[in-house]
Amino acid sequence: MSEYSDSKIKILVVEDSINILEGLEYLLEKEGFEVEIVNTMKQAIEIIHKKDYDLYLLDVQLPDGTGFDVCKVIKNKSDKPVIFISERAEEVNVVYGLDIGADDYIPKPFRTTELVSRIKSVLRRYNKTKTINKVINYNNIRVDLDKAKVYNNQKEVILTNLEYRILLLFLNNANRLVTRDEILEKIWDVDANFVNDNTLSVYIKRLRRKISDNNDAELIKTVRGMGYMLNRISD
Repeated sequence: MSEYSDSKIKILVVEDSINILEGLEYLLEKEGFEVEIVNTMKQAIEIIHKKDYDLYLLDVQLPDGTGFDVCKVIKNKSDKPVIFISERAEEVNVVYGLDIGADDYIPKPFRTTELVSRIKSVLRRYNKTKTINKVINYNNIRVDLDKAKVYNNQKEVILTNLEYRILLLFLNNANRLVTRDEILEKIWDVDANFVNDNTLSVYIKRLRRKISDNNDAELIKTVRGMGYMLNRISD
């Protein structure tokens, strides 16, 4: 039985390909989600104004617009999770999608196990069902696990779901090297081959910028050809 079968998690899927749309509907309903599907930007915006969903799965390229425009409508209405699925996995598109509030960006083609895993991961972040009343402090960074909030010098830093999870992985391994393969395996909970490696670089770059005070004092240090380590800037 799906871990979400009793909680009636509602997902709106916006995808231009009817075949992919119907396949996603079947897959997600089999996992216990309640699914609604549309294949145009106009239909998506109309239904978003009428109904509320727990998560939105958006294709970027739509016949009458883009998933980016749909995402903006969603985020203007409420803070609900958004995941993009797209063949357009260039860095500029990934960055733009994250900048407008998306929680994840999955390049096509993808494995169904990868998609389901990442949907559940985003939902866990929003539901915060597994967090405890605990705070992690490291240099100028403070993470309130109970509220899933991150602060840099006491100022709240807004992170996406995966940025938050990557940061926690680093903090929990503060005294050792974390390889790229390890990040991919632990963050996405699937075989690393399922994930576009360039997407990870985008996340690391954005996370580093958000939590570092100065360009010459980056908290996340790159170990060339191997991975990353947290850089203890001050005691």
